[in-house]
Amino acid sequence: MTDQARLTTREAAERLGVKPETVYAYVSRGQLSSERAPGGRGSTFDAREVDALARRGARREPAGAAPGGELSFRTALTLIDKDHYYFRGVDAVQLATAYGFEEVAGWVWTGELTHGLRFTAPRPFLEAARRAVDALPAHSGAMDRLRVAAVAVSAADPLRFDLDPAAVLGCARTLIPTLVGALPAVGPGGGDEGRLARQLWRRLTPQEADESSIRLLDTALALLIDHDLAASTLAVRVAASARAHPYAVVSAGLGALEGPLHGAASGLAHRTLAEVLERGGAAPVVADHLRSGRRVPGLGHRLYPGEDPRAQALFALLEAIPQAADALAAARDVVETTARHTALHANVDLALAVMSVAFGMPAEAGETVFAVARTAGWIAHALEEYAERPLRMRPSGHYTGPRPPRALPA
Repeated sequence: MTDQARLTTREAAERLGVKPETVYAYVSRGQLSSERAPGGRGSTFDAREVDALARRGARREPAGAAPGGELSFRTALTLIDKDHYYFRGVDAVQLATAYGFEEVAGWVWTGELTHGLRFTAPRPFLEAARRAVDALPAHSGAMDRLRVAAVAVSAADPLRFDLDPAAVLGCARTLIPTLVGALPAVGPGGGDEGRLARQLWRRLTPQEADESSIRLLDTALALLIDHDLAASTLAVRVAASARAHPYAVVSAGLGALEGPLHGAASGLAHRTLAEVLERGGAAPVVADHLRSGRRVPGLGHRLYPGEDPRAQALFALLEAIPQAADALAAARDVVETTARHTALHANVDLALAVMSVAFGMPAEAGETVFAVARTAGWIAHALEEYAERPLRMRPSGHYTGPRPPRALPA
């Protein structure tokens, strides 16, 4: 038996309820520290540190050791279970249909619901973001503008390195409306006050908004706040682990989101629906996708055996909007036609595509909605990661190059 302040590997494993090799995995990921035992035989561990880790719920594989080689993190934000998902234990669809985007974002951040919560963009931040966005080439897209706006606001905020939770939340409440306000307005409306959904609507379409269309967009924003550890959220957690400030964290998320396999999916679904409407039916469009070996956009989700609950919620709202009838019928035609080949349900990208096609929005509108909404979720994950040990995500590379030493190249 070692000194009571130090534990052997076997003793630490017993206290944690894991295998000895898992103890070393905790060490490699910075969740435990170790020292060589006297005489250099084996490692020892601080008993208090082991007990603290056990109290935090370490009786599971640490980050990076999930079955199948997938990364795994403890999070209290989102649970996906069968065909439902939950924000801090509350059904996310029920939250999004009962409350606005800002209120749901506040719930995800703090676990407290603040009725009537509104976000405001400080004038200096908004002016800095707009100047930077205005300097971009005319062909720049919304994602280009959002990324540049995030960097510009960061440079305008001298307090950006304050990672106290209250400061990070203050940053979130000003950054999100600033990102929206930096996008050029294409539709009618007054200033940038009131609900964020109404502010964003003016940036997506020249068509006038009514209460049902604003409710649709507001619900979409709330539904998309978080969805466990998507690729962009993982990028955010890595940046926050290195103690990047919130603006840099959001920039990391925006960079990953722009990949064609992540945020751009709704744009592909938009183009598919537009083609279905142009060609008078889904059959030739679906056939072209299958013939070329491409997946039909807007269908299937690896986390849901049935229909994506986010899509179900948005389709229910779209059914009550006469203007969406044609795009909604086209989406159902795509689902029914594809079902003859393979049974895939509609996902949220298809629902966003119905909205963007129905209201004359550009193909990238769904991605813009996704990015604005997910910024709130990224901040929530950053807050969780700031409370963890810094730089805990340090995987080891498996070198596959030529063995050294090699001769100096000529």
